[in-house]
Amino acid sequence: MELFENFPLWAALIAITFAQTIKVPLHFIATKEFRPGLTFSTGGMPSSHSAAVTAVTTGIGMEHGVSSGLFAVSCVLAIIIMFDATGIRRQAGEQAILLNMLVKDFHRFVSEAKGWSKKGEYEKQKELKELLGHQPIEVFFGGLTGVLLAVLLYPLF
Repeated sequence: MELFENFPLWAALIAITFAQTIKVPLHFIATKEFRPGLTFSTGGMPSSHSAAVTAVTTGIGMEHGVSSGLFAVSCVLAIIIMFDATGIRRQAGEQAILLNMLVKDFHRFVSEAKGWSKKGEYEKQKELKELLGHQPIEVFFGGLTGVLLAVLLYPLF
């Protein structure tokens, strides 16, 4: 039963759920395109990774104090995760976009040069996932989401 009283854990899980769910209406407002699948995808506004790590860090800070070693570890890991979301994962997503374009161009060239489309499909190509990382603003708002949700949820625990 102690698991149900673990405020930092619940703050993080609620922050992830909220951040993933809010992506659908935010995307609809921005593009007028309804994409419910965004709830289960990576990337986008706000960053659920950032919301989770800032919520758990805020929860730890509220329960154990900001001078505790546990808070320090959580804070450092949150910074690393948020930096990674805007750095490595974002670059991997941009490379995936370029690679997907190259694959499409190559297939177009082959089909035009050799009548590839008449031969049937020899293999199915799976596109690389392009929406991996976040823009810095997405990480910022994800982090802000986590902090605000943790502060709002704390009195309930």
